[in-house]
Amino acid sequence: MAIAYIALGSNLTEPIMQVKNALMALSQLPETCLLKQSSLYQTTPVDCPQKSAVAIPDFINAVALLETEFTPSALLTALHAIEDQAGRERPYINAPRVLDCDLLLYENEVINTPTLTIPHPRMHLRGFVLLPLFEIAPQLSLPNHGKIAQLITPALSQGVSKLTS
Repeated sequence: MAIAYIALGSNLTEPIMQVKNALMALSQLPETCLLKQSSLYQTTPVDCPQKSAVAIPDFINAVALLETEFTPSALLTALHAIEDQAGRERPYINAPRVLDCDLLLYENEVINTPTLTIPHPRMHLRGFVLLPLFEIAPQLSLPNHGKIAQLITPALSQGVSKLTS
């Protein structure tokens, strides 16, 4: 079994429900166990170009820790299927979305293909990933970036706040 970390995010069509449903879908993947999940976090949009006069809604984010028999490629395919089932559309890069599921880390593997990059190339810069990831894996070290505990300080000023139950 391999350890994988997955980032989840949504800012359309009841985002809290979308992230909770995605966590449930992760827990139901075959040959996979959802070991931990972070709290939900509300996040102001990052790198989200505004294509209309309508304000971009805040995101709801979380991170999940899985143990799985899936290969990285198969897990990515499963994540895309979860997104598709939620109604994900991709009208342009970084568009607002019903659901986004990103494979952050898979064991200690480094993969760089046209369809998959592990570790996720921008995770160390994004508070909406770092804060929930720190919650469930405070001792984690990110390849080429060091301990997550050292990376979260700048993330605290990125408009990310933990939701209360």
